[in-house]
Amino acid sequence: MQFKYSLGVISLCSALFLVGCNDDNSSASQTPTVQEQKQKLQPIIIQGALPVESERMASKLENKTIETVGGWTFWKGTYNGYPMIISKTRMGMSNSAAATALAIERYKPIAIINQGTSGGHDPDLHVYDIVLGKYTTNIGAFRTPKQPVGGGSNSLTWVEAFDVLPTDESDPEPIAIRKFEGDQELLMAAHKVRYDKGDVVEGTIGSADVWNNELDRIQFFHQRYGTSVEEMEAASVAQIASQFNVPFLGIRILSNNITNNGAYDPGTGEACQEYVLNVAEEYMKSKLPK
Repeated sequence: MQFKYSLGVISLCSALFLVGCNDDNSSASQTPTVQEQKQKLQPIIIQGALPVESERMASKLENKTIETVGGWTFWKGTYNGYPMIISKTRMGMSNSAAATALAIERYKPIAIINQGTSGGHDPDLHVYDIVLGKYTTNIGAFRTPKQPVGGGSNSLTWVEAFDVLPTDESDPEPIAIRKFEGDQELLMAAHKVRYDKGDVVEGTIGSADVWNNELDRIQFFHQRYGTSVEEMEAASVAQIASQFNVPFLGIRILSNNITNNGAYDPGTGEACQEYVLNVAEEYMKSKLPK
């Protein structure tokens, strides 16, 4: 009788042990791998206006597919396992705004980085330096003074910035410098990435469908708007991203700087792309479950 009782106890313990092992194995099998966690993230979108500002990044994607919508190209794939989309927006404020709205609606991105080359406004910055857009602003929207016929024109007197995204839409002439703030988590990721071809600084990126070559005009923007560089896309992207509540950061490398005779260097486009890919990866890494 005692023997049978002992056998029963042993059998019960064995059964409980096996159940426990099965539970452990089941729990282990249900825990997602790092790769599975990466794949569950929404893609990050990295934009470049021209082939020299986008194709290097696109060539680095794995599992790549290409989608063309209207005149805009999107390369979809992964980079070190993280879902990424490279968007060639084409040049200018309208193109980049349209490409951004399309991308947000189609791909539901976790964040957007607009990057590429730029011209310097700050004489302390040099070719290959990178500006992280703590702020991005439209330097092509303003109200000019009234002048009669024959009164001439002087762009240095165009001091009233026109706010194209006013809080009060009933105001027919909203006068203000609107600056879009870069996302803090994207900025943190950018500061973690090593870059050895120049300095990396925070600053203000100025955007407009204008290529400024007048040094007095450039100095005006630098002093009044606080611009570090100018280009033709970032502010319109920031404006669209803000209305969809998508985290945004502009990143621009100086390809030239006429304020200090910094000559154009075509290698800057690829240098910026390499840096920004690493920024995107660092940001995506921070979004994995802890």
